[in-house]
Amino acid sequence: MLLDKISNLFKEKYSTSGAVFAAPGRVNLIGEHTDYNLGFVLPGAIDKAIFLEIRLNGTDSFNVASVDFNEETTFKADGQKSSYSWANYIIGVIMEIKEISGKVSQGFDCVFGGNVPLGGGMSSSAALESAFAFAINELNGFGLSKMELAKVGQMAEHHYAGVRCGIMDQFASLHGEEGKLMKLDCRSLEYELVPFKLQDHKVILLDTNVKHSLASTEYNVRRGQCEEGVAAIAKRHPEVHSLRDVTPEMLEVVRSEVDPVTMMRCEYVVEENIRLSNACKALAAGDIQTFGKEMFGSHEGLSKKYAVSCQELDFLVDIAKSTPGVIGSRMMGGGFGGCTISVVANEVHDQFVQNATVEFEKQFGQKPLVYDVVISSGARRLS
Repeated sequence: MLLDKISNLFKEKYSTSGAVFAAPGRVNLIGEHTDYNLGFVLPGAIDKAIFLEIRLNGTDSFNVASVDFNEETTFKADGQKSSYSWANYIIGVIMEIKEISGKVSQGFDCVFGGNVPLGGGMSSSAALESAFAFAINELNGFGLSKMELAKVGQMAEHHYAGVRCGIMDQFASLHGEEGKLMKLDCRSLEYELVPFKLQDHKVILLDTNVKHSLASTEYNVRRGQCEEGVAAIAKRHPEVHSLRDVTPEMLEVVRSEVDPVTMMRCEYVVEENIRLSNACKALAAGDIQTFGKEMFGSHEGLSKKYAVSCQELDFLVDIAKSTPGVIGSRMMGGGFGGCTISVVANEVHDQFVQNATVEFEKQFGQKPLVYDVVISSGARRLS
């Protein structure tokens, strides 16, 4: 068991025991590419996490060992980057806490490991940042809020991993609650909890295990197209600062003035925010079927209007659509590869997984990876 492995290594290295913390990965049920347009997202924390055992050591040295990578390092709070990429996330957290609060963590000894699949789109890096931020905050008595800790993780990713991510992943890892999704307003950072009662259904991720090279360049193109649409609308509506502020009627008025492809990109974002709102209302009413339809609608928009899907993702969603008992499915994440996320009735779970695996291998020469996930609690102290 992972926790036993961490505990045994901690005792072996430091001849004592420490406090144990965990922070989970996340999934996003609906609301994709809406974050940088200051719209809404609907993530949930999952039952796969980064675990760490840690104790303050009364020095200015940080000694950290990774169970998964079988590597260890020692560093100071001077911002110097490590040759180990995983260590830079931890260094980043320590330095960003210092930046946000003016406080420097005491040195510590730590062993960590995790079961969040790497590269599976479940935000293992955010789980790592959140676990360390939560533990450092508690052990040092810094009193930072969970939202402040989410910003710490986000800035660590920006400045020490070179990834200019939004705040959704760290937010979800820290704020998650069992059986509830979080409707996050990416403009105000206010959020509300939405009940996620699955009524004999499961959440399944199918990982295509591919990542097409278009992803990073096309991401920047999409951002530019969204900004272009906003600029056209803002000439008539100066109160509009992002696609979050735009209605379908506003878009219609500028249709002849905007490139048709740009118009499609903007339509997707505006419609996705509406879909997310409808999906949350359906969940509040216990209407899981309508929620599933909005998931399928989300994928259709991502594939046809925003054009960030790929044949592997479309193939898996088509199989989901043709399987009775699968109430919703869509690609999750940036696109051009990665996972689909599906809500599937328990009685067809095995049949769906088997069928999708066989057909996908027949078509693409490899099997998708399969992950069942449960919506679970956010960052926490275990002992």
